[in-house]
Amino acid sequence: MSVQPLSNLVRHARRHSPFYSDLYAALPPAVSELTALPVVDQDSFWAANTVQDNRVLTGPLAEAVVYKTGGTTGAPKFSYYSREEWREFVTAFGQGLVDAGLRPGHRVADLFYAGDLYASFLFVLDSLAHAPVANVRLPFGGAAPLETTAPALADFRAQVVAGTPTTLCRLAAHLLATGRELPAVELLFFGGEPLFADQRPLLAAAFPNAEPRSLGYASVDAGLLGRPVPGPDPRVHRTFTPHTALEILDETTGEPIREAGRPGRVVVTQLYRRLMPVLRYPAGDRAEWTDPEAGCFRILGRANEGVRVGPVSLSAQDAQDAVATADSGGRIVGTQLVVRRWEGRDGLVLRLVTAPGDDGSGLAALGRTVVDGLNRARPLYPESVAAEHVHPLTVEWAHHTDLVVNPRSGKLVRVVDERPTA
Repeated sequence: MSVQPLSNLVRHARRHSPFYSDLYAALPPAVSELTALPVVDQDSFWAANTVQDNRVLTGPLAEAVVYKTGGTTGAPKFSYYSREEWREFVTAFGQGLVDAGLRPGHRVADLFYAGDLYASFLFVLDSLAHAPVANVRLPFGGAAPLETTAPALADFRAQVVAGTPTTLCRLAAHLLATGRELPAVELLFFGGEPLFADQRPLLAAAFPNAEPRSLGYASVDAGLLGRPVPGPDPRVHRTFTPHTALEILDETTGEPIREAGRPGRVVVTQLYRRLMPVLRYPAGDRAEWTDPEAGCFRILGRANEGVRVGPVSLSAQDAQDAVATADSGGRIVGTQLVVRRWEGRDGLVLRLVTAPGDDGSGLAALGRTVVDGLNRARPLYPESVAAEHVHPLTVEWAHHTDLVVNPRSGKLVRVVDERPTA
C-alpha cells in the first residue's frame, strides 16, 4: 500500500521539492507531528506549482496524469498524480461508494463532465471500476444531449445516476417537460456542489423512487477528503483513514479543533501522494466535527479561499482582480462576495464599498465594467447564466459598516454564503 508515515513524506518533500524545502527550512530535521508543519499558503503554493519550472513537484514529469483544478483563463492550475497515486485515489473513493449505497449489479450512469483536462467524469468512472462490488458503468457525460440521455437511461433501466446537483436537476426538468419519469432509479449520487432543499421536489418528481446521496467528498487538488455517511444529512462525511489526515482549524487562531459543533476551515494532508505533496493544504471549505472520535464531520460551505455558485467555482481573488482592472480611479475600497439563492438558483452578488464622501456618479457604469471583467475571467459563469443554471452577476454598492466581519477578530469575511442548505 502506498500510504506512508508523515515523517517519510515530509522528508521526501523537503529533499526533492524546492517549494517545501523553502517552506520547511526552519523546522528541525525530523518532523512527525502535523501541527509542527505550517499550513500551506494557497497563493504561494500555486505560484510555485507552474507548468514550466515547477517548484512543488518532487521529480520530473515523466509518468503522470494531469488535471485542471481551477484558476482563471489566464492562469489555470494543474494537479499531478502518478499512476500508483491515481489508482490509490480512485480505489479508496470507490470503497466509499459502497457507503453511499452502491450495490452489486447496480447500473450507474456517469453524468459528470469530461474534457479540457477536468477530472470529474474520469474520476467517477475509475472509482466505479475500482469499487469492491461489481457494477455496470454507463459513461454518458454531462454534455450529452438530454434528448438522447433520457431514453437511454430508461432503456438500460439505470438504477444510479451520478452528477452535480445542477446536472441532475437539468435532467429532471427535461424529463418532466417531456412527460416522463425514471422510476427505476434508486439513487442519485451528487457531488461537486451542495444539494439544496428547493431542489429536492424537482428530483423527487422525476425520480420518484430515488434517494439523493453524496457520493463522497474529494477534489482534484486536495485529493481524498471524506467518504459518505448514511443518514438524513448528506453533508456529513467520514475521514478517509488511513489515506488522509483531515484537520478542522480555528479560523482565527489556526489551532486544531477537537470538539464537535465548532466550525473551522478544512485542512488536509494526503499520505499517499509523493509526486505533488499535499501537506496541510487548505481544502477551501468550512466544516465542523459531528463525532471527532469516529472522524465524522459536517461540511458547512466554502471558506474564504473560494466559493461555488451552482456549477461554477470562483475565488475572492478572481473578484479582486476584476475590480483592480476596472477601477483605475481607485474608487472601490472594499470587496465582498455574497452568495444567495432564490427561485431555485444560486446567484453571486459583488458587494463593493466606496470611500466616504464618494458622490456616486458613474458607479453603475463602473459596476458593469467589473461584472464584464469577472465574466471574461470566468466564462463558465455567463455560460451557466445562459443555461439558466445561475442568476447573472450583480453589484451591491455598500459602506464599510455593511461588510460582514469575523466577530472574534474583526477581520473581513471575504465570502458570505447566505444560502440555506438541505
